[in-house]
Amino acid sequence: MEPSDRYDAARHCLDTHDFAGARDVLAQLAADDVVACELRATAAYGLGDLEGCLTAWERQHRLLVDVGEPIGAARAACMVAMYLLIDTGLMAPIRGWLKKAESLLEPVNGPVPPHALVAMIRGYERFFCGDTAAAREFARQAVDLGRHLDVLPAVVMGGTCLARLDLLEGRVDDGLGALDEIASVLMSGEVDPLTSGMAYCELICAAQGMLLIERAREWTDVMERWNHDNAFGGLHGRCLVHRAELLRISGPADEAERTAEQACTSLRPWMRREFGWPLVELGAIRLRRGDLVGAEEALLAAHERAWCPMPALALLRLEQGDPDAAAALIAEAIARPIEIPWKERPPVSELRLFPFFSAQCEIAQVRGDRATAAAAATMMNRIATDFPGPGIAAAAALAAARVAVLDADPDTAVRESSLAIAAWSETGAPFEVGQARLVLAAAHSLAGNDAVAKLERRAAADSFRSFGAPSWVSRAELDEVPQRAPQPHEASFTTNGSVVEIRFAGRTSTVRDLVGFRTIRRLVAEPGREFHVLDLVTARDGVRRTEPEGDAFTLESGMPVIDDQALAAYRRRLGEVEEDIDDAEAMGDLGRLELARRDREFLVHELSAAVGLDGRARRTGDPAERARTSVTRSLRYALAALSEQDPVVTDHLRLHLRTGLFCCYRPDPVAPVTWQV
Repeated sequence: MEPSDRYDAARHCLDTHDFAGARDVLAQLAADDVVACELRATAAYGLGDLEGCLTAWERQHRLLVDVGEPIGAARAACMVAMYLLIDTGLMAPIRGWLKKAESLLEPVNGPVPPHALVAMIRGYERFFCGDTAAAREFARQAVDLGRHLDVLPAVVMGGTCLARLDLLEGRVDDGLGALDEIASVLMSGEVDPLTSGMAYCELICAAQGMLLIERAREWTDVMERWNHDNAFGGLHGRCLVHRAELLRISGPADEAERTAEQACTSLRPWMRREFGWPLVELGAIRLRRGDLVGAEEALLAAHERAWCPMPALALLRLEQGDPDAAAALIAEAIARPIEIPWKERPPVSELRLFPFFSAQCEIAQVRGDRATAAAAATMMNRIATDFPGPGIAAAAALAAARVAVLDADPDTAVRESSLAIAAWSETGAPFEVGQARLVLAAAHSLAGNDAVAKLERRAAADSFRSFGAPSWVSRAELDEVPQRAPQPHEASFTTNGSVVEIRFAGRTSTVRDLVGFRTIRRLVAEPGREFHVLDLVTARDGVRRTEPEGDAFTLESGMPVIDDQALAAYRRRLGEVEEDIDDAEAMGDLGRLELARRDREFLVHELSAAVGLDGRARRTGDPAERARTSVTRSLRYALAALSEQDPVVTDHLRLHLRTGLFCCYRPDPVAPVTWQV
């Protein structure tokens, strides 16, 4: 078979999403085949091999440089930069590859298509790094060059970048109008799948960042229909995250969690640092469901990937009964936000901190901290004025109502919480409606209207029930905002053969003795003591095990954390980051220098996690990490089984168990429970 025939066969496989078939066909071609390199890159990406995709484009770049084809080599460099932009969140290597492309294009007479690609990628690199003036200039260049040179991806993505900038600068109608025009272009089918997927994702991110839930739903529905026949690589997973985000608002909560878990599974092969995005979403959904152990697992995993878990982690600490820790976490996050380029959150302006201020106001109300609550509500009101929209207006109104409750001003609290209820109801956000009704109930109680307050609490319980948040249903029915239901002073935890018997609050539950219950028994026996997960495993069955089997452990040597190809790619990325640091230092660009250093920290952490002191790849059987994951999962499995018997004791344990590399049971300091084990 001639090479051209193999090209055609590979392209047919790629068109039908038979990426493994394309890889097999291309394996018959030489490694230095320039055309095959590009086809291999697409096949690798479709198979979830991001590093293989990048390596193939890098190889094509080197081959074209060697044979003196600067335009083709510049295009290959742009493709490396683009895939880095899509999946890694590492801006320094992106800048390095753009610099290579620009250097190759310097002697070329007149504009050529790679010029449009450079402008497109450079615009988004500047956008994600918060340099809006430069982002706007490059995005305009991308649109103009794309139209002149017939490079449709540059026109679409450059236009999307300009529209997002309009939104962030307060020109909401202009920005949304431009995004609607781009959406119509995408629906025409003229744009290639990769660009279409990126653009759809950007449309939804723009709407989510503005809390324009209805617009986000419309665009997500369109993207999902497009996904069925066109998505490949990580695009399907991104759509799942957006769907999970919307289900976190509308419910049902169990479907939201399933979707978020599917998104994590789908995106794991592609994403690097940005894998923290679906993890944070999963943690936020579990938090609303009342699964505090599962929420902590997801949020700490995101934090370990250098991703900001706020404000969900601060709200988790609040739910765990530690409002002071919650307040400290959210205050630090607002004062020193982590400067990580993040496509899904507005990169500039106070708009990106809006969810943080909302959480801070909620936490401050619980703590009775009127000054902090008022300051957060003032910031939210200012943002709502600059960025009009129903979601932002509703959240700002609820914050104002929280402050009014602290001020014992029932009239203002009733007015503002009613505004929030109306807006969230129209949006289809039952959890937010429930929270606003609880604040409204508190306002009526302040005014002495107990009958009306009771009616609002019942309505709040119905909202939480429809969403799927049972712990919030109990809170509404018990009128405990933010106090908790009183707990018993004593409880017992005993094992009889193959079953566990738990006595709590006058009830006795009998469930099968699972591994997770043995861990719980160990923790409640010594309240406040922090146990390393390896010590928990050793204490449980006398041997340190590292691999889950059902809800137990089994010894296994494991697979490499990353393979040799990925290890080499990480080292190349690290070299590119060092070059970017040198450039930033020479130019005195402190903002770029700080971001590049963060990229270096992330890559060094990833390499140290993957490589031992002897330079050899670590195995996935790393004891501490495997134990942490398995202990947390066994706890969640046990609590899920217990919830079917007694949701009260389950809620208590979920509230007071802390997980991570160190686990502990932290009882309520006001009304501690003494466990007999």
